[in-house]
Amino acid sequence: MNKLPLTLIVLACMPALAAGQVVEEIIARVNNQIITRSEFVRSKDQLRDEVKQQDANHADKAFSDREKDVLRDLIDQQLLLEKGKDLGISADTDLIKQLDQMRKDMKLDSLEALEKEAEKQGVSWEDFKQTQRNRLITQKVIGQEVGGHLALTAEEEQKFYDEHKSEMEHAEYIRLSEILISPKAVAPPAAADAASQTPSGQPTVDDAAKQAADAAALSAAEAKAQDILKQLRGGASFEDIAKKNSDGPSAADGGALGTFERGKLAKELEDRTFAMKAGEITDVIRVKQGYAILKVDDHQMAGIPTLKEALPRIQDALYYQKLQPALRAFLTKLREDAYIDIKAGYIDSGASPNQTKPVETAAAKEADAKKLTKKKKKLGIL
Repeated sequence: MNKLPLTLIVLACMPALAAGQVVEEIIARVNNQIITRSEFVRSKDQLRDEVKQQDANHADKAFSDREKDVLRDLIDQQLLLEKGKDLGISADTDLIKQLDQMRKDMKLDSLEALEKEAEKQGVSWEDFKQTQRNRLITQKVIGQEVGGHLALTAEEEQKFYDEHKSEMEHAEYIRLSEILISPKAVAPPAAADAASQTPSGQPTVDDAAKQAADAAALSAAEAKAQDILKQLRGGASFEDIAKKNSDGPSAADGGALGTFERGKLAKELEDRTFAMKAGEITDVIRVKQGYAILKVDDHQMAGIPTLKEALPRIQDALYYQKLQPALRAFLTKLREDAYIDIKAGYIDSGASPNQTKPVETAAAKEADAKKLTKKKKKLGIL
């Protein structure tokens, strides 16, 4: 059964409550938004599930280390969403693309099928989409307002390379993509009589006709593979053709198979592909599933890569090293420009000493009550 990614599931169900019982409480106000206790509890539950999924053996310690930041993260999200609204950032187009990619990854036929899959797992479709939309908006804000201002110098890249050179040493490997064409067998007419049996108990299927049909299907698959190879030699995009024509499970990813060190492939394939350079394409190869064409996307010899070869990974590492403190500083500034009120007993681990606590007024309390009523209705409480 297909399952939505664990970290994307929104737990929207709440137990029935007795008449007169307190159904909710506000634990934080962020400008004109509120954070409720149920949101806080759900976030903790999601964190617990995530750390178990990542490392079940050390889940308790990981949860204990990160639990203190749950309220901070909820406040961070509200601040980033408000900043996104101020900047006019929308994520509707990106949301459609993300949901469609999720559908492809789960091998579903339509977005309606994805919606049904969500509902089967007790997930509100609208809440699910809103969660994804919020994440996309916050990512855009971070990229535009924080990541876009980070700069890496050649000196930093060289220093990182020198300090981590030994960690980059690797065995020889290649990165492959595949186009697989499988034979589409057509059952011979005699197969329709397979249910009838001879006196000896043997089926009356015409074996010769079946073998002829299999041979014809195999020949057709080879012809199609050879035609595709001709297109590739003529400059056609390997990725595009893989998406449209490959029968392999990697088709949706443009045929990408991943990386392979020596000894990880069948000897015949290894002998062919490890003798090739990056960008080269094999001839049509007969494989168990039909006919395959392989492309060597990358070929790295054993040893320590040069600075040029390692530069993309180095830049990624340096970017994320700089991003975390820069993001924290940005969120601290947003806190100082906002009005945040935390209920006694709860702690915002990202609080700044320069924050201004709002003055509680009757109008503010009335506005909170209206928002809380809307949230209760959305959750089916009222």
